[in-house]
Amino acid sequence: MDKIEHKMVAVNGLNMHIAELGQGPTILFIHGFPELWYSWRHQMVYLAERGYRAVAPDLRGYGDTTGAPLNDPSKFSIFHLVGDVVALLEAIAPNEDKVFVVAHDWGALIGWHLCLFRPDKVKALVNLSVYFPRRNPKMNMVEGLKAIYGEDHYISRFQVPGEIETEFAPIGAKSVLKKILTYRDPAPFYFPKGKGLEAIPDAPIALSTWLSEEELDYYANKFEQTGFTGALNYYRALPINWELTAPWTGAQVKVPTKFIVGEFDLVYHIPGAKEYIHNGGFKKDVPLLEEVVVLEGTHGATKWST
Repeated sequence: MDKIEHKMVAVNGLNMHIAELGQGPTILFIHGFPELWYSWRHQMVYLAERGYRAVAPDLRGYGDTTGAPLNDPSKFSIFHLVGDVVALLEAIAPNEDKVFVVAHDWGALIGWHLCLFRPDKVKALVNLSVYFPRRNPKMNMVEGLKAIYGEDHYISRFQVPGEIETEFAPIGAKSVLKKILTYRDPAPFYFPKGKGLEAIPDAPIALSTWLSEEELDYYANKFEQTGFTGALNYYRALPINWELTAPWTGAQVKVPTKFIVGEFDLVYHIPGAKEYIHNGGFKKDVPLLEEVVVLEGTHGATKWST
């Protein structure tokens, strides 16, 4: 870990923090919510030792990346996020036509859209947890999930600027992150109004083998500095994403792809998800999908994991 280098890169109006290790073909790692470049530290070391150059940024609104207008969720649209990635690749890998992309959770959504908008940039894609978000022309994702799960579902609760931040504030970043990162229930994730995180079972006293107290502190310190608004703005931009991506309704991802999900990942348990993934819909939308890996008996590539 000590060998990982850190630098700041001017990207798409941001000052983006990236972590980098190794030499060779570039692999870009894209983190999810509520994570950081740090989520990929082990994979970076592993792949750098095998002849690759591993690069992991803090995304717009996260960690040590600065310059995003936190008071404007519309500046966190999928076009801004993909634009950040394209500009980053131009800056750090100008001589590589295409790179490998590995992404998780919100990073996976960015990865899917990167491949939709700029397939010329991606050699192959490995996405974890979040399957391809086929656009429903009749209803945006927020309204669709609200119809299934109701107003207390976390994505619905994240929509109003400042609301969930106010509920998180007295709890503190470390307690919020501990509950979210150790959540291991495939059932829907709810934040009932007035109850906040109380509705979520308490995190285990002893953290698991993949998340030490020291590692949790790393995340907590960063989120204490930045707050959660930047990360939450990704969810607040979902309705505008739906409006702006209308031209891509029915479009396919034509990049060689592998998809990995944990058997108990809550995304895998969204109604209709398993049928879509395994019964041909996913393969139709991603015709170069080479493999779907379900990590049995585990949360593996979970919605929230490190």
